[in-house]
Amino acid sequence: MIQVERAINAISSMNSGEKRLAPQERAVGVTGRAMRTSMYRLSISRASAVWRVLPCLALAILGAVLVTSPALAQQPNDSELGLIELDSSTENDQLDSQQRAREGEIAQELSLRRQAIDELQGSQGIYAPELQEAYGDLASLFEEMDDFESAIAVYFDALQISRINTGLYSDQQLPIIQSLIEGNSQLRNWEATDDLQELRYHISTRLYDLADLAYLEAAENYGAWKLRLLRQNLLDLSYRSYSGSAEELSEFYERLLLNLEVQPNFRAAKKIDVLQGKSEADLILVRAIATTPYTAFEGTVSRYINQQRCRNVRSASGQVVRECVSVQVENPRYRQSQRDAKRFALNRRTRAVQDSIDMLKQIYERSDELGSREREQLEAQIAELETETFQLLRQSRSRRLF
Repeated sequence: MIQVERAINAISSMNSGEKRLAPQERAVGVTGRAMRTSMYRLSISRASAVWRVLPCLALAILGAVLVTSPALAQQPNDSELGLIELDSSTENDQLDSQQRAREGEIAQELSLRRQAIDELQGSQGIYAPELQEAYGDLASLFEEMDDFESAIAVYFDALQISRINTGLYSDQQLPIIQSLIEGNSQLRNWEATDDLQELRYHISTRLYDLADLAYLEAAENYGAWKLRLLRQNLLDLSYRSYSGSAEELSEFYERLLLNLEVQPNFRAAKKIDVLQGKSEADLILVRAIATTPYTAFEGTVSRYINQQRCRNVRSASGQVVRECVSVQVENPRYRQSQRDAKRFALNRRTRAVQDSIDMLKQIYERSDELGSREREQLEAQIAELETETFQLLRQSRSRRLF
């Protein structure tokens, strides 16, 4: 207690001993302190703002370094670029050397095979049977060089040797003709390819019996080629030539089908293939007929008729006489007959397709030879044929085409 009182008294004495200031001096002192305080606060706020920005700036710089460093690391320097160019040039030189070596080997082999042909011709004659194989070896080398024109010329020489030694209809010609077909197909010489396909089928008809599997295979290959020829119109045929070829193909399949039916042991699968080809040929005809204007069809009546045109004229004596002349005019019934001709052709081919569909349905319902997978495929074929026939019939009813 006593100590507390002494402390209070000491503080009081110190306050009494201080110098008392005037009110103006006290105001100036307070203002100065306020200004100093505000300046301190402003500097502190600026410093704190700078310190707040510094971490963000540091993070941005660090991110930029991390992003650009892989790209910089991936960029090769001058020495690495030089090594890359050296490696690529080395590889190119190796490829060029390999190609030159291969060309040298082919040239040497070509010379040897030609020399072998010359020796055979000199020792055994220009029609020696051994020349057929020698010509085949030379032609195969031309094919390896993608020189199909030279290969075709040599294969024709081989075919000539084969015909002289084995006759016009020998099975030794078939592989040579096949090679000629492939070479002309590579050159897109479709007319020559078609002629060779005809020749191969013709020889097959002379070599094999109609019930022989070899003949059926030849017939299927021939029909498949003709279908491709028509689908793509490789020979750029006009409507008449195109429809004529399609009709011939349909008749070919019809004859083949009749031949199969008289055979005692023919499989239903073979009949399905023939019916499929015939229906495709008939559909090609239906499509051609449906998309062709009626004016392209030949009318069933005469296009022009003669009519009498008369008029009254004055004769030399001044009398009025009737003068008649015969003129040729277009038959008013001709356009309608063209529409009728188109409709008749369309109905005929549509019935042919429907007949093929009905026969396929009979095989599907009655045949015991078909497995589950073959039955599924046959069902899909029937549905596809029915759908396409229906669509073509709808398309054929367009007024523009009639």
